[in-house]
Amino acid sequence: MSTRLSTGGRLLDRAKQVKFSFNGKQFTGYEGDTLASALLANDQMLMGRSFKYHRPRGVVASGAEEPNALVNMGQGGKFEPNQRATTTELFDGLTASSQNHWPSLEFDVGVVNNYAARFLPAGFYYKTFMAPAAAWKHVFEPIVRQSAGLGKAPKDRDADRYEHFYAFFDVVVVGGGIAGLQSAKAAAQSGAKVLLMEQTAHWGGRASVDGGTVEGAPVAEYIAATVAELEGMENVTLRNRMMGAGVYDHGYVLGYERVTDHAPLTDGPRHRLWRIRAKQIVTATGAIERPLSFAGNDIPGVMLASAVRDYAENFGVSSGDRTVVVTNNDDAYRTAIALKKAGLDVPVILDARANGGGALMTEAKGMGIRVELGKGIAKVKGGKRVTGVAICAQAGEGATLEEISCDAVAMSGGWSPVVHLWSHCGGKLIWDETQSHFRPDADRAPTSHDGKAFVTTSGSASGPLGLGDVLANAHEAGVAAAKAAGCEADASVVPKGESDVERAMQAVWLMPQGAGPKLRMKAWLDYQNDVKVSDVRLAAQEGYESVEHTKRYTTLGMATDQGKLSNINGLAVLSDALNQPIPATGTTTFRPPYTPISMGSIGGEARDEVFQPLRRTPIHEWHESNDAFFEPVGHWRRPYCFPRNGESHADAVTREIRQTRDSVGLLDASTLGKIIVKGPDAGKFLDMMYTNMMSTLKPGKCRYGLMCNENGFLIDDGVVARIDEDSFLVHTTTGGAERIHGWMEDWLQCEWWDWKVYTANVTEQYAQIAVVGPNARKVIEKLGGEMDVSKEGLAFMEWKDGKIGEFDARAYRISFSGELSYEIAVPASQGRAFWDALLEAGAEFNIMPYGTEALHVMRAEKGFIMIGDETDGTVIPQDLNMQWAISKKKEDFLGKRAQTRDHMASEDRWKLAGFETVDGSVIPDGAYIIADGKNANDQRNVQGRVTSTYYSPTLDRGIAMGLIHGGMKRLGDVVEFNKVDGSTVKAKVVDPVFYDKDGEKQNV
Repeated sequence: MSTRLSTGGRLLDRAKQVKFSFNGKQFTGYEGDTLASALLANDQMLMGRSFKYHRPRGVVASGAEEPNALVNMGQGGKFEPNQRATTTELFDGLTASSQNHWPSLEFDVGVVNNYAARFLPAGFYYKTFMAPAAAWKHVFEPIVRQSAGLGKAPKDRDADRYEHFYAFFDVVVVGGGIAGLQSAKAAAQSGAKVLLMEQTAHWGGRASVDGGTVEGAPVAEYIAATVAELEGMENVTLRNRMMGAGVYDHGYVLGYERVTDHAPLTDGPRHRLWRIRAKQIVTATGAIERPLSFAGNDIPGVMLASAVRDYAENFGVSSGDRTVVVTNNDDAYRTAIALKKAGLDVPVILDARANGGGALMTEAKGMGIRVELGKGIAKVKGGKRVTGVAICAQAGEGATLEEISCDAVAMSGGWSPVVHLWSHCGGKLIWDETQSHFRPDADRAPTSHDGKAFVTTSGSASGPLGLGDVLANAHEAGVAAAKAAGCEADASVVPKGESDVERAMQAVWLMPQGAGPKLRMKAWLDYQNDVKVSDVRLAAQEGYESVEHTKRYTTLGMATDQGKLSNINGLAVLSDALNQPIPATGTTTFRPPYTPISMGSIGGEARDEVFQPLRRTPIHEWHESNDAFFEPVGHWRRPYCFPRNGESHADAVTREIRQTRDSVGLLDASTLGKIIVKGPDAGKFLDMMYTNMMSTLKPGKCRYGLMCNENGFLIDDGVVARIDEDSFLVHTTTGGAERIHGWMEDWLQCEWWDWKVYTANVTEQYAQIAVVGPNARKVIEKLGGEMDVSKEGLAFMEWKDGKIGEFDARAYRISFSGELSYEIAVPASQGRAFWDALLEAGAEFNIMPYGTEALHVMRAEKGFIMIGDETDGTVIPQDLNMQWAISKKKEDFLGKRAQTRDHMASEDRWKLAGFETVDGSVIPDGAYIIADGKNANDQRNVQGRVTSTYYSPTLDRGIAMGLIHGGMKRLGDVVEFNKVDGSTVKAKVVDPVFYDKDGEKQNV
């Protein structure tokens, strides 16, 4: 049985007892325990069930590589599924429950899958559920959906808070083991600003457990001294409980800090997501011990030898009274020795190597431990926990030579460097035949934008496993990273580390090597997803030769541990089945994050009121105080209308339109996107971005333009003003400012990187107010100032800088209403004062503000399109009768080629037209123009749809714009639009310009 030892437990505070519950049972542990160590101390060996066959699962590892011990953690708003018991620090009141079983962990009905395992091999779901077809929806799919997933989805609102943190360092060291400490120290002594992060709560990694000396002193003393030295250095930041989640281009590192997981009552965020820019990155991520593949290697009590040692040394926990050790390398002997020193029985060490080990084997024998060479495990006996093992010859086929009773098995198949972060950004690997693992190829490191390497590995993450070699490699990595970051100061000398000399390991991918089908069907590779040796061989037999295809066919390495324990063994089995060397098979793709991170940390502070921060114009407070009714437009809140004295929104819109058409109105247009495009190549750049020619625009002039994506579809429109020979101001739609600015930068950075163009989004730097209506010029002239706004002084589609009253202004003579109109931009700080001045100057004309709905109605009366109404991502300018806005002089622009494709140039496309209902009513939003007959889905055929539909106070009738098959060729036709109640409304196809077709009013 597993139990708490009276000795050991270097990480525990035995004076502080902690109470927790698991599956409703109350247990006790100590401060410093993990949930896994505390459960083992209470003889809770069974911790979960596997995904596919629901086989009993116990803890197999002691760190982030653990595939089995996943639990539901917490309750209510603190609930979170799939938490690793091995990395969860114990705290008072912790509540956890096991997953993937019904009705209980001990008695799980789902285990019936295990008895039907021969009928549920790898890829069975690709070959079943085929017939009868109707059974999929009503029988198979409900069963599959019920079986899918491991933990339960949270139901309550997350009670915790999260945050993001941005940081910049010369060197970031990921991993706080002895290698990481040494690299950080060397880099810091070289003058670099260093961040050192460690995913656990403790520094030093495995070194204190594995032993050895540094400069003649115990390694634990060196670790403590180094941590103290780093804590005293101003240029070093230390963060434990922080995992390096991913490495990305341009030295971008994602760090995941678990701030209060271990102390949930502490004030502060639960998790913090660090967004780090580093000149150089050092990955001191260590190595992970590999399991061995033998029959029954998944039974609770079968654990990695290093994990058994960790639980004994770090937490004072015995994983069993009698532990059989099975290995292909010397390191597992350390576990046997540690257990023997703790007073536990090790009946035998099974060493698959015919020649055995070195000094560690001699020490074990000297302690009276039996060692069998060239032997292995044929199978493990037991169900919900280990009861014994059958010993066989490793070179044989599994014939039992002897059975030994035991309650734990410590296995070691060698060590694999953790290369995930190295590989995230393209670092390449090389196969090390001596250690039988993939290690980083230093000559093919990840490179940044300048072609230079920006990631270095350190310590055992580079391949060396001996303490002396680890320290030397780590020191070199730290110095090299600091130098690459531009720091040249001298670091101290390399410390001398010593550990037991080990004999070479022997690659063992299956135990015994000649195991037949019966044993292979019980030898597990992926513990969580129930992938066996036989499954990988089956995949190869069925033609899945690519490791990526095999991964998906068998789900090998696709569990929450992402194959940390299973991938190398799986690759080796696949290589053997394909009769090719492991390097020829290759590895699967390493993708971030290294271990799962919480959804809350990804969202950070973006929740509730700050989920989508509201943007407000400089005049927003005036709108609020004057009872504006707001609507969301992108991230902005814009006034929809300004109701007065209890009038309806429709009445308010009608009043605003009539006032503007008859006299003068004001529109807060500050939300419109404003992007500066500047540089010698600015004109050439805008020619590519817009369908029409912008490079020929003269300074002081404006031009309306359309912007398409590379597929030819219309994505934005607006007025472009040329400021001088090298500068343009681009206006975009309100919702398009950030998107279009990003679109511009995407092309400039990724395609036209050598063009001399600079862009800046200055939308919020200016307040922009539209003064609209027949009396607009009179209102502006009343303010005085030096600017001439007469028809001759400021013609239509021109702009001018100057003083209007006391305000620094830029006035554009443009119109989206069809009336005389000036859009005047002033610095944002002057926006409210300018608005107030306009209201005062226009009082004699009964000036009043109007909202977005009046804006939309007036533009529709003029037949002007609106992005998002007349466009939906499938509309091209030609569909809107806007061929006039497409230059025939330019060689190219974004979307030009796409618009020449047959279906884009077809006359069969729906095109824009206007519609007037026969009875004067308003066509419903979203209505389709129906046609005769029905389609293959028994739906009514359609020949078009409405895009904009309003009641026009100017015309006192319903008007609409829409897309119809045939477009303007259909003028005069009467068509029918469907209504929600099933009836229809008839409308006549007319010109989409309903008001002032010749544009006389805007040119006065």
